Amino acid sequence: MTNLNLERVELREIELPLVSPFETSFGRTTRRRILIVRVFDKTGASGYGECVAAEGPFFNHETVDTAWLITAQYVGPLLKQARLRTAGEVNGALAPIRDNRMAKGGVEAAVWDLEAKLAGLPLWQHLGGVRGEINCGVSIGLQETTEALVEKVARELEAGYQRIKIKIKPGKDIQLLEAVRARFPEITLSVDANSAYSLNGHLGTVKQLDDYNLLMIEQPLAPGDLVDHAKLQREIKTPICLDESIVSLASARHAQELGSCRIINIKLGRVGGHTEARLIQTYALEHGMPAWCGGMLESGIGRAHNIAMSTLPGFTLPGDVSASQRYWHEDIIAPPVTVSQEGTIKAPMGDGIGYEVNEDRIESLTVRRETVRLT
Repeated sequence: MTNLNLERVELREIELPLVSPFETSFGRTTRRRILIVRVFDKTGASGYGECVAAEGPFFNHETVDTAWLITAQYVGPLLKQARLRTAGEVNGALAPIRDNRMAKGGVEAAVWDLEAKLAGLPLWQHLGGVRGEINCGVSIGLQETTEALVEKVARELEAGYQRIKIKIKPGKDIQLLEAVRARFPEITLSVDANSAYSLNGHLGTVKQLDDYNLLMIEQPLAPGDLVDHAKLQREIKTPICLDESIVSLASARHAQELGSCRIINIKLGRVGGHTEARLIQTYALEHGMPAWCGGMLESGIGRAHNIAMSTLPGFTLPGDVSASQRYWHEDIIAPPVTVSQEGTIKAPMGDGIGYEVNEDRIESLTVRRETVRLT
């Protein structure tokens, strides 16, 4: 395979309005500011990535603005110095930058897309994926009323999704599950708290969740915490799934050894890119821990990378990769991501991410841009 010879990184910020607001325990999103990363080789070939950092520092410490600064002022110079030959070397080259994994992950994903294109392979095959079709679940944000939630669950089940996940927070939890389970007693159901609970203040409530036959309770306690999650897991029957607490292979190993969770949600940006994601899913598979791919309200570029990652052998549960039309009136890739009536997405067979990026649409949506030279 031809060695990489990177020339430049192009950053663009675009704005996309969501089809409908998405609300979690830490906020409500109506439109997304998205950082698109494009990496060019000296051959003229290019690869696309997406930094999934949000508008504010509420999911984690990163934002679109901090990621832009880190990429332009620190990621670029380190890549220039490293003179990379393969995408697998990006993770190590950027290791001197502490944390800021979403900033690093957006660039790393773009380099993997570029390398797959140069190799003439679909990205999912280039990464070592083993399945040409992935199983899909769906994440449903907090709704205005319990009735609205139940109706939204019904619509998503009609669309074919294999697993329903609903967002919860203190005061909006047990009554939601009562209503959903009354209408749909047999569906595969999970909840996501986005760190809204505490061990001392909400143990009784979390214990009640055991009554609703849940696949998992996602990140009930503080982001980064492993010790209290281990204590909580010993108190409840339902498997805990960790999201914000798993940022690397090391934290996945610590969680497994402490008994902090039984399931892992792997988000490409949260762990810093494909290289670290592959290490985590391999570890999870070796230790009998189901893993799945979480979502961050990505555009089609980030969604395409999630599809590729979800084909790896460790991803054994339906993830949050869902159809473009759930989020965007018009995506920035063609064709848009679609989900079959059976709740699956076919991994595309085109080179790289396998979707055509609509450069004209990105241009029309661009609110700022910057080029970082690597030569």
